[in-house]
Amino acid sequence: MANGNGGSKLRLWCSAFACVLLGLVEVDGLFVDITYLESAVAKGAVCLDGSPPAYHLAPGFGSGVNSWLVHFEGGGWCNNVTTCLQRSLTRLGSSKEMAKQVAFSGILSDAPGYNPDFYNWNKVRVRYCDGSSFTGDKEEVDPRTNLHYRGARIWQAVLEELLAKGMNRAENALISGCSAGGLTSILHCDRFHQLLPVGAHVKCLSDAGFFIDVKDIAGENHAAAFFNDVVTTHGSARNLPSSCTSKLPAGMCFFPQNEVKQIQTPLFILNAAYDSWQVRNILIAGGSDPRWRNCKHDISQCSAKQLETLQGFRDHFLEALEEQGNSPTRGLFINSCFVHCQTEIQEIWFAPGSPALGDKKIANAVGDWFYDRSPFQKVDCPYPCDSTCPIFKNS
Repeated sequence: MANGNGGSKLRLWCSAFACVLLGLVEVDGLFVDITYLESAVAKGAVCLDGSPPAYHLAPGFGSGVNSWLVHFEGGGWCNNVTTCLQRSLTRLGSSKEMAKQVAFSGILSDAPGYNPDFYNWNKVRVRYCDGSSFTGDKEEVDPRTNLHYRGARIWQAVLEELLAKGMNRAENALISGCSAGGLTSILHCDRFHQLLPVGAHVKCLSDAGFFIDVKDIAGENHAAAFFNDVVTTHGSARNLPSSCTSKLPAGMCFFPQNEVKQIQTPLFILNAAYDSWQVRNILIAGGSDPRWRNCKHDISQCSAKQLETLQGFRDHFLEALEEQGNSPTRGLFINSCFVHCQTEIQEIWFAPGSPALGDKKIANAVGDWFYDRSPFQKVDCPYPCDSTCPIFKNS
């Protein structure tokens, strides 16, 4: 999230640990060229700055030629003109600023030893340049800012392009995403299913996208106010599930706890109960008590009193999950690691010593669930019981 004048105090950054791991996997990863969707411009499906949307596609091979994984990038949101203008100058708001190649690793890897169930699928990484989890759609463009709020149009244009490139013949399909992209996979889950051929095996995976409605340590609810501003700025209400907007203010429909129960398509929720991004940006918002500085960046540095607060956050997280019921088609992998996003990082997704629940790594749990080999719904014990968490190995 970004911080606007007079708005939320929430900010976006990545953990040092995650950044280090990303650097490691990019050394050996599959590099995939960018594709600019120039034809989308005429439809008004453009990034914040008016540039064309973009994606990276690694074609499937062998038995995976008719299977599709569509993965949406994360990167927070912008909630007003100021933060959206700032964002429009970066890769999260302009395809002009995007790298021409990106490394595919983790769930996007093409190596069976690193990605056992999806390695030979058609794999797509959709670039994120709208700041609304692909929900915005305002026709008017202020000539003073030239900001385009068109996330929903980008989503539609990219999916239409992929359907034309062969996804209309898909036998298997999975929409996934990390962080704001994980929220995208929840908000668009049923829509994605509806676009695929009748009879296709279609499911949805949200990685670190289950953001919860919780007050911060000062007792204020910045997250709800922030999401309300996002929805208002981008004109997102019409593109959020009506099953939620018919009952609640549209901003509240950015919280998956108000959505998941109504989703018809099988959904897998992968999340850390102590999600490091939510702890740093929702629970301990920017400008909070400086005594939290060390704790919010390294859970092992938390005092006993601070750990009580984090355990309370975990309780709220699990309560929000429990409210969604226990659908037999749903997958759950809720570990007690202090991380954010676990599908894109090879060392966490599938590698020797990667996180596990019940002796099953994330890649195996997701693969078994997708192919209906076995269900998977597990919630980890409280911190610090899980010795497979990567933070313990790097403390």
